[in-house]
Amino acid sequence: MLEPIHVSLASLNITTLAPMLIAIVGALVILGIDLVKEGLHKSFYVMVSLLFLLLDLGSVIDFGNIFLKNGPILGMFDMMLIDGLAILGQIIIVVGSMLFIPLALTSKRFHEYNYPEYFSLFLFMIAGFQFMVATDNLILIFVGLETASLALYALIALHNRSKSFEAAVKYFTMGALAAGFFAFGSMIFYAITGSIEINQIASVLAADHYANIGYVLVAVSFLLAAFGFKLSMVPFHTWTPDVYEGSSAALAGYMSIVPKIAGFIVAMRLFEFLVHSGVVWLQVVLYIAVVITMTASNIWAMVQTDVKRMLAYSSISHAGFVMAAILIGTTQSNTALFLYWALFSFTNLGAFTMLWVSRQKNLLPGQSSDHPYEKFAGLVKTMPMAAIMMALFMLSLAGIPPFGLFWGKIYIIASAVTGGYTVLALIMALNSAIAAYYYLKLIVFMFMKEPVTGYEKYYFTNASLSLKTIIGIAAIGTIFAVFAVNPLLKVITLFVYNSGY
Repeated sequence: MLEPIHVSLASLNITTLAPMLIAIVGALVILGIDLVKEGLHKSFYVMVSLLFLLLDLGSVIDFGNIFLKNGPILGMFDMMLIDGLAILGQIIIVVGSMLFIPLALTSKRFHEYNYPEYFSLFLFMIAGFQFMVATDNLILIFVGLETASLALYALIALHNRSKSFEAAVKYFTMGALAAGFFAFGSMIFYAITGSIEINQIASVLAADHYANIGYVLVAVSFLLAAFGFKLSMVPFHTWTPDVYEGSSAALAGYMSIVPKIAGFIVAMRLFEFLVHSGVVWLQVVLYIAVVITMTASNIWAMVQTDVKRMLAYSSISHAGFVMAAILIGTTQSNTALFLYWALFSFTNLGAFTMLWVSRQKNLLPGQSSDHPYEKFAGLVKTMPMAAIMMALFMLSLAGIPPFGLFWGKIYIIASAVTGGYTVLALIMALNSAIAAYYYLKLIVFMFMKEPVTGYEKYYFTNASLSLKTIIGIAAIGTIFAVFAVNPLLKVITLFVYNSGY
């Protein structure tokens, strides 16, 4: 007779689930309130969402203090891993989400914000992303990925325009294909190592000196394709411009930031041990993917006639820029990755929020998209403060010193030089110069062109206090980043170094 297995609650360390459970409980509370009392104003659900996100952030910061004192924290049969990467990733995810949620308080009437389910789905999505970054277990990563993705598909479709439905279906189709690739790659790794935990997979492969190198390459190919879809790497990027165009500008900005940091952290855990172990094939493929992603997306962005599509392609270029840090794989490059994405989060969210407050319900005759460059022509004459804010975000995205993203770019390029990737550093610098063209193109339209008749009523006149506040926070973060870079770098380095990356 088999003896029962006794598992103590202390050994499970259930507290490692606290940040995710807070978000999940928040989602369930919102659904419960709606069952009891229907028709509550959206501002109530915004406040409830912010409250639970604030509790979530406090829990993550608390784990950060414990980590700095005691090292990585394991829980739930070692499936949960709270290390420096998990903490930094969750902070970016939660803070980015807290900046996004108040956009629902726009004075314009967007019906999706009137549904409590919107806010509930949003919190479920955040919990999924947090599960992705706080584990090295491939199954839990998959569960978190699908939880977040399924919620995001619904959020896109709730915008309820023809392009929104098209965007949701495209994203669902590509996401399902990526999920299949991830499952196949994980299955092969389990078959050859007997484990689904990334650290153990690395140990087993190192011990047998990659005797099953053929299977390893097949597994890595599947996983590269999966992350290529999620991070919109070329040639798996085709869904990105259409999905961003079909989504609301606010959600498009959010998608360009939060889902990708979750993907970057999983990619860092998964690919860096393979790169460091001398799998030359992977190094070559990552190198080519990074260069093509940066260069091709910049070229496509140059020829766009819609500002939102231009920003969609530019976000692909930024993703390629950050993937270079994973290829380099040093502590300096990993630190630069988090610095870059933290600065990018403020700047890009500000840029997309500017599009959000100028959104049209009905297009003018001959207008093919919501945000053509002509809409911004002569903006400095009609709305000078709006033009200055948008110009600030464009200068930062272009990497013009001393604005925010310049420091992220310079640190990643410096890590490439230090890591021996001098040619890659030159290519990155060249791509930054190319990107400056299409960012400055919008500035030229705003400051050097005459206003186009018909767009006057959409010139940011209906921006609510909450939207102005978010834009102001993004602008302050962009301007004063120069003073925050060194303290931020010290904190990020502390967490990354103590995680062994």
